[in-house]
Amino acid sequence: MGIKVDLEKCIGCSLCVRACAVDAIKIIDKKAVIDEAKCTLCAACVEACKKYNAIAITREQSGAAIDINEYKNIAVFIEQRDGVVAGVSYEMLGEGRKLADRLGEQLLAVLPGYEMQKQAEELVKFGADKVFYFDSEECTNFQDDTYAGIVAHFIEREKPSIVLAGATAIGRSFIPKVAARVYGGLTADCTRLEIDTERRLLLGTRPAFGGNLMATIICPHHRPQIATVRHKVMKPAVRDEHRTGEVIVHKVEPGSIVERTKLIDIVKEVESTVNITEADIVVSGGRGLMKPENFGLLRELAEVLGGAVGASRAAVDAGWIPYSHQVGQTGKTVCPKLYIACGISGSVQHMAGMQSADFIIAINKDPDADIFQIANLGIVGDVLEIVPALIQAFKAGR
Repeated sequence: MGIKVDLEKCIGCSLCVRACAVDAIKIIDKKAVIDEAKCTLCAACVEACKKYNAIAITREQSGAAIDINEYKNIAVFIEQRDGVVAGVSYEMLGEGRKLADRLGEQLLAVLPGYEMQKQAEELVKFGADKVFYFDSEECTNFQDDTYAGIVAHFIEREKPSIVLAGATAIGRSFIPKVAARVYGGLTADCTRLEIDTERRLLLGTRPAFGGNLMATIICPHHRPQIATVRHKVMKPAVRDEHRTGEVIVHKVEPGSIVERTKLIDIVKEVESTVNITEADIVVSGGRGLMKPENFGLLRELAEVLGGAVGASRAAVDAGWIPYSHQVGQTGKTVCPKLYIACGISGSVQHMAGMQSADFIIAINKDPDADIFQIANLGIVGDVLEIVPALIQAFKAGR
């Protein structure tokens, strides 16, 4: 990785000097000279010098310069658990298909797994033109180094211009490692994706500054452009029985990827309600429940409604309920048909993770609570009195 000045094109105009935020450029003998020790490779000078095109950032891989024009097609990482493709991957296929169609390119799917040939073939019906299935017993369960090695190797060989993955616990864990290995640009936790077809740039929009504003991030000088996308913010791909495509199977030899950790056991959380990201009804509790025992009321209400139990960050930080139930910017994004917020004041971070629900009911004894601003129905009162009454009413109605 480096930055160079074309002395034949440089006219010493000083536009790059004014653009540099770290004072790394000086004009000497009417030519720009860059102090590479100070330079952060932010590319501000490259943008400032567009008229003369005298400054360029180059990167090298295996001794050869990388031409971003060599990269094309959209790739989607397919997440699976216990041999079942995760719902977020169908959302990535749906969004990836849209981007590929706008660019006139192919949609590639990357699936590490074990004995999942049928699932790989099924991905074609959901929009993939080519499925790269990496088959190995070592891929049965997720491990950082194994998955990062497989996906990075795929990128180096196939050169996709855009790579999408779900911003799940798995995606957030290993995709940054992939980006670092292939020198790609990564935008994490996107809530919206668009494409600049003229410049072939991915526009990744994500919450910034605690959700107080939305930032759109581009990656003009690196490939691939990588984005992790929040679950439940994109529409999933629709199955098309008539679609055809190609499934390419790669056998991963045991021990071919050095794994620095060893998976000893997987302890699954025992929960009587459904996963919050897949639920049509979510009942969430916050600090207003007063103590962890009162989450038993929410579990009972969720069971009656056939829903899932969520929580605010305050309840999770207090140790009242595991992190897997946290809804919000630092937790999970949910989009149920019904969201019931019990004793949740409504911080910006929490509302960012649930405000897309079709119908929101808020229960809080503070009539000025922020949650009421986005609620379709607000109930002002003590949650410990209202929730038992709701349980009784729903049981009687059922």
